[in-house]
Amino acid sequence: MLQRVFADHNPNSSDCIQYLPYACHCIVIWTEFPHDSGRSAAMLTGMSESVTPIRGKRGRPRKDAAKAGAAVLRRAALHVRAVERLRAMIVQGELAPGTPLVEGDLAQALGLSRTPLREAVKLLAQEGLIELRANRSACVRALDAAEVFELFEALAGFERLGAELAATRLTPAGLRRLEDLQATIEQEHAAGRREAYYAANRAIHRAIIEAAQNRPLAQAHAALLARAEQARFLALKFAHRWEESVTEHRAILAALAERDAPRAGRLLADHVAHTAEAVTQALAAEAALRAA
Repeated sequence: MLQRVFADHNPNSSDCIQYLPYACHCIVIWTEFPHDSGRSAAMLTGMSESVTPIRGKRGRPRKDAAKAGAAVLRRAALHVRAVERLRAMIVQGELAPGTPLVEGDLAQALGLSRTPLREAVKLLAQEGLIELRANRSACVRALDAAEVFELFEALAGFERLGAELAATRLTPAGLRRLEDLQATIEQEHAAGRREAYYAANRAIHRAIIEAAQNRPLAQAHAALLARAEQARFLALKFAHRWEESVTEHRAILAALAERDAPRAGRLLADHVAHTAEAVTQALAAEAALRAA
């Protein structure tokens, strides 16, 4: 792109300059979400539709082209903010299953305009966290026990393969990162900080898949992990499951450090299956409470 800008007698150089802010933001998005193709694509699509050359009567860009590029970046930043905040509210139970998402009230609560909020709702509907309803407000999607079982069954298969590959491909730097994350979840568990523990725990699962160095696996895993976030956070309501999770991660890390691929894969698959059991128990308890 820069070569085009500075080429001699290039009539399109002004167009290239207009696209530079968009290109820079693309780099940031793909760096932030390297394996979440659905989320990245949604962000980039919204941006690309907004970035067009601004021309005057003679086909030359107007002086406000730079302002238009800055506006695109602001809109993209608002979209990312809306997605992350709304996802956290749903995953952590601030917005309970079945809660209708009244657009005006929610936009005011988040301090956002309705446009980035609508984009966030559409993206989270693709992740399975929100249900879109015809002629009615969207609502937080309720967890279904059968669906949770199928989701975690698939997730366990991907993570088993990821751990097996990671055990043979894990770099010293990758191992140090996993050790640091393990220390973090130990600390957050001891302090009783559930949200911070969950964030570090999620980072461990992603780091193991990244260590597998398999792009198609990472992309498929990212899509499943996004759909499983609400259920995985719910499992931490049980104190015994929280304690088990820390212990299981400790054993998984040891298997990876020893390059024992079969054991690492089996332990991680069992870990995911145990989480699924905890979630189904939580759903059954909530159903019984509602019935009572």
